[in-house]
Amino acid sequence: MRSLFVLTLFLFASFTFTGTALSQERTTDRVWQSPNAAVAQTIGLTEVTLTYGRPSVRERVIFADDGLVPFHNVWRTGANESTAITFSDDVLVEGELVEEGVYSLYTIPGANEWTIIINNKLSWGTQYDETEDVIRVRVQPEESFYMDQMMIYFENVTPEEGDLVIHWDTVKVPVNIQPVDD
Repeated sequence: MRSLFVLTLFLFASFTFTGTALSQERTTDRVWQSPNAAVAQTIGLTEVTLTYGRPSVRERVIFADDGLVPFHNVWRTGANESTAITFSDDVLVEGELVEEGVYSLYTIPGANEWTIIINNKLSWGTQYDETEDVIRVRVQPEESFYMDQMMIYFENVTPEEGDLVIHWDTVKVPVNIQPVDD
């Protein structure tokens, strides 16, 4: 199981760095306004890893019908490449089974409800393909303290579960993840 996880991470890193260098024109000779970030969390024996771009508010309206991220539209959940999420083992995301592997994380923001999408296709920007959806679950956003640069992190982590949190502007969106016992 662990050797498969290492192989998955190696293939993902190879795909990401090769794709970034060759097709996405992401050069290293300039500072990007939305820098890349990564976060990893062990929940029980399961490693959950995300890589994503961190856009800033920069005096813009973010989540609104006429905002930078319009309500009720699919969002790549970050900037630049699609946000990649890797699970070393099978998990339940808000109670829905997701097998171990590498996926894209998309969302559909709303004022009172967000849809979290785990998708098979890794891509640049908004090349979202609904036919590649693995799951769609609904969660409740929360009002929170101001976060200028988008951040994904984990809270409430125990051996049985943890909450992945998407936090930007004054919106915080917790998504429950539970390892599946073998």
